[in-house]
Amino acid sequence: MRFTGWAANYIDERTSASTAVKTLGRKIFPDHWSFMLGEVALYSFVVILLSGTFLTFFFDPSMTEVEYEGSYVPLQGIPMSVAYHSSLDISFEIRGGLLMRQVHHWAALLFVASIGLHMLRVFFTGAFRKPRELNWVIGFLLFVLAMALGFTGYSLPDDLLSGNGLRIIDGMIKAVPLAGGWISYLLFGDEFPGTDIIPRLYVLHILLLPAILVALIGAHMVLLIVNKHTQFAGPGRTNDNVVGAPVMPVFAAKAGGFFFIVFGVIVLIASLFTINPIWNYGPYDPSPVSAGTQPDWYIGFADGALRLIPPHLETVIFGYTWSWNVLIPLVGLLVFLAAAALYPFLEAWVTGDKREHHIAERPRNNPTRTAIGAAGVTFYAGLWAAASSDLIATHFRLSIEGVIHALQFVTVVGPFIAYFVTKRVCLALMRKDREIALHGFESGRIVRLPGGEYIEVHEQLDDYERWKLVSYEEYQPLMVRPDARGRITARQRVRASMSRWFFEDRISPVTQRELESQRH
Repeated sequence: MRFTGWAANYIDERTSASTAVKTLGRKIFPDHWSFMLGEVALYSFVVILLSGTFLTFFFDPSMTEVEYEGSYVPLQGIPMSVAYHSSLDISFEIRGGLLMRQVHHWAALLFVASIGLHMLRVFFTGAFRKPRELNWVIGFLLFVLAMALGFTGYSLPDDLLSGNGLRIIDGMIKAVPLAGGWISYLLFGDEFPGTDIIPRLYVLHILLLPAILVALIGAHMVLLIVNKHTQFAGPGRTNDNVVGAPVMPVFAAKAGGFFFIVFGVIVLIASLFTINPIWNYGPYDPSPVSAGTQPDWYIGFADGALRLIPPHLETVIFGYTWSWNVLIPLVGLLVFLAAAALYPFLEAWVTGDKREHHIAERPRNNPTRTAIGAAGVTFYAGLWAAASSDLIATHFRLSIEGVIHALQFVTVVGPFIAYFVTKRVCLALMRKDREIALHGFESGRIVRLPGGEYIEVHEQLDDYERWKLVSYEEYQPLMVRPDARGRITARQRVRASMSRWFFEDRISPVTQRELESQRH
């Protein structure tokens, strides 16, 4: 005990660690369940690091060709790369190797999924508004990096399935005019598949991308502490007062237990459900490629975009072939991702809102934003489903043309339908909330008045429930105003028209005067 106290004092005198611990220990975390999505992402990343470290000790990324002599009989004597051979050895020769491979893969899938769900929660509740715009951009970069990490790791075993995915990426790169061939040479080092691609992906997967990801997670956590958490409206919850549990000791204990729950669930899933059985696919060889090859779910939207674009869209300009059936999906996806990354700044420009926000909105109370989110999710879902168009056709005995045409309709027209329906539903819910706040909710009890009239008695809400229904901000569309030179520019007109569109049909919250009038 004396040595422990001496060591603690020695470290604290030179690092002031106690001050940092006290400051962090006073940090308040809201207790709403939706905030656990970010914790799931963080804990699954820790599982990825632990399982990936184990796999690094046994995986050899070499592309040298050897003959398989391991214990898996169906592949014995078949030539393959050392990378694929070492992956099979991890699965069948290393004790616990197959479990670690599957833990690593399932944790990666959970990591991407939890980041995506966390971003949807932030988007639909408006938690990205000032002062958290930068944290939204960092979260978006984390999502993109998570997909890149997943794809590079998915490609390392050099099996048939991962080779097909790399071939698709190589084809998309080579479709870029002028620079496509050089970019492909830079990545693959030679004519596909090349001899350098797996070693280069290995360096990206275990060194460069994780380092960037860890740095972004650190920046994300620092901004989270500086800007504070958002929280849902309720009594005692204001922009300056966060209601929840402090880090020390309550939240730290809960977080530690939750980490082991997440870890245990991942290990349980990895123990019971096989994923990516590379021994069934065999080493990469272009000749046996057939329908049914699927990327991991998070990258499926890119494959689906290629499948949905109509064929025969190539033109030759200045001696170069322009493959529009590849370039259009590439540009479309880049625009979609850029719009998602920059949305907080676009909404702030349209609304003219420069205030700080620490109270999360109910999605229904911002119908236009919620409708935009529903349209984006529908667009993504259409692209994602298209990646399995061949499997949908074979499993449900449908024509592949019919499936493609239906998914084209979902991807192109579906977002507009989703936008309209979602906005109408949100407005209807806001009207219903307004009615409940003023008159209470239906109790189902019928009474007869002295005059003979029958009415239904409405139960009034308590203060907490009424607070949730009326505590949201009212916005007004921006007015077109002349600048310092007395001019009204086209930019101002566009901004004003977009502001009117964003706030059209908005339902005003119930005022205190209306509540008092209704009580009297």
